Amino acid sequence: MHALPLILIALCVMVIAYRYYSAFIAAKLLVLDDARVTPAHRLHDGQNYQATNKWVLFGHHFAAISGAGPLIGPVLAAQFGFLPGFLWLVVGVVIAGAVHDFTVLVASLRHDGKSLAEIARVQISPFAGLIGSITILIILVIALAGLGLAVVNALSESSWGTFTIAMTIPIALFIGLWMYRIRPGKIVEASIIGVIAVIACVVLGSYVPGSFLAPYFTLSRNGIVIALIVYGFFASVLPVWLLLVPRDYLSSYMKIGTIAALVVGVILVNPELRMPALTQYINGGGPIIGGKLFPFLFVTIACGAISGFHALIASGTTPKLMDKETDARFIGFGAMLMEGLVGIVALIAACSLHPADYFAINLPAAKFAQLGMVPVNLDMLSREVGEVVAGRTGGAVSLAVGFAQIFTGLPGLQKLMSFWYHFAIMFEALFILTTIDAGTRVMRFMVQEFSGRLWTPMERTNWLPGNIIATSIVVASWGYFLWTGNISTIWPMFGTANQLLAAVALSVTTSVLINSRKQRYAWVTMVPMVFVAVTTLTAGVLNITDTYWPMTSNPATAMQGYVNSTFTIVMIVCAVAVLIEAGKRWYAAIWLGQYEVKVQPRKHPHADPPIVGCC
Repeated sequence: MHALPLILIALCVMVIAYRYYSAFIAAKLLVLDDARVTPAHRLHDGQNYQATNKWVLFGHHFAAISGAGPLIGPVLAAQFGFLPGFLWLVVGVVIAGAVHDFTVLVASLRHDGKSLAEIARVQISPFAGLIGSITILIILVIALAGLGLAVVNALSESSWGTFTIAMTIPIALFIGLWMYRIRPGKIVEASIIGVIAVIACVVLGSYVPGSFLAPYFTLSRNGIVIALIVYGFFASVLPVWLLLVPRDYLSSYMKIGTIAALVVGVILVNPELRMPALTQYINGGGPIIGGKLFPFLFVTIACGAISGFHALIASGTTPKLMDKETDARFIGFGAMLMEGLVGIVALIAACSLHPADYFAINLPAAKFAQLGMVPVNLDMLSREVGEVVAGRTGGAVSLAVGFAQIFTGLPGLQKLMSFWYHFAIMFEALFILTTIDAGTRVMRFMVQEFSGRLWTPMERTNWLPGNIIATSIVVASWGYFLWTGNISTIWPMFGTANQLLAAVALSVTTSVLINSRKQRYAWVTMVPMVFVAVTTLTAGVLNITDTYWPMTSNPATAMQGYVNSTFTIVMIVCAVAVLIEAGKRWYAAIWLGQYEVKVQPRKHPHADPPIVGCC
């Protein structure tokens, strides 16, 4: 089968969903109204609350949510064949992912841009807020480590990629100053300057290997980890308009532009999908993902269809920057559809490789030898990209090879395999790094909210000592797992954590709807919540019994087995506790008529009193 029918079906479904389903949600469930003043205006502080043009904010939001999941997840899930991943990406992104992102964003908008845990405290119960805070903090540590691991694997010993990524930082600082201080409001000017500068860095990066600059940008795995920790710290502490927003906005041009080019490339080249629709691994025993298709497909594709991490962005940086309520439909629903398209393109790229080549790249040599497969084009691919690609596990390299094959299939580009391969590696790193910076800032907000209950000054997000203390805790936490983990241990735990958080977030937005007497529409969020909760809880239990606990019998992996098992158990228990609390709230509202949420809201650091009601 060829890829053209798949990409056309996906595009048609997404266009129809945005036109009609998002409009239904905006009008009936959320009742968007530009007469409501957003937190960006009401709580403006020039540090975290800053009204932002919707196109710039779309770029920031899309860049922040689209990390490793829609790229790496579909590549790893290609082990099951192209059909299961395609169906879940197309259906899941419409009925689950986009609904999740959109409803969480609006809920946070109407709670002064507060975090998901704080919304749970107000809309469900104080206990749910407390458990939600613990759950989200644990999940976010694992999520940032999982996302960061893909950056480490992509940039390690790669001077070209590291140079290009590093140069986006001073460019972003300059563009931030240009848009907000030198030439306020001149977005077009800033965009042109920034895009030209980023493209120039990509081109110049190809000259770094072999030059006098190479030693300065050729970092080991541990060197990349340290660089990520340092970058995450400054991206969290500096004003949001100075580094985070302009960098994510500029990188979104490359992200969206590359995805658009890949979509066009798939349509023109129409590559053959050499991976079968279904493989023998749907029943378990796969070399990459050991479990069965159900439930492991739904936690492996951890972002392209639905992602709990998005709830942290939608209740973190984005609502604090929203200019008007109606922008939420374009940013919340639209950006998630775009991410679903990213996942589909990644799946097509991976499935265009011969199965033997796909497994040879994604497995260690010894494990691949056990499959009895003979590579088809592996040696040729290594020669063309200028690097040995066999045994480069984690999905990033096989995805880059797949992308490069699509681009070199276009007229006039046949001789540029090496360039497109390294461009794809850099593209993946850009994709993921923008999630690291936004995620670190969101986690810093949560640490400050949580610690503010013990010491009030910590809750002030514009208090520099508090920012530094909270950020240091955050980067040390995810940095530890990133330093010690690998793709086989972190990714399954990341997928479970990510999807558990999505179920929790949907339980919160379902509570918001029911508390607002909109229970007739609660099915919109409740149906995906139940499905995601069932699949993810099942996967979490199987991860413990089949993967993590057996590691404890080996002295070399015992500590890691105990840590992973403990973290997964805590995540499951906390998530179930929040779901039970939400169920009690629904019962009290629907059957007992207690729609009023009897929770005394805590004082907001910038406004008194805060907004409690959502819809």
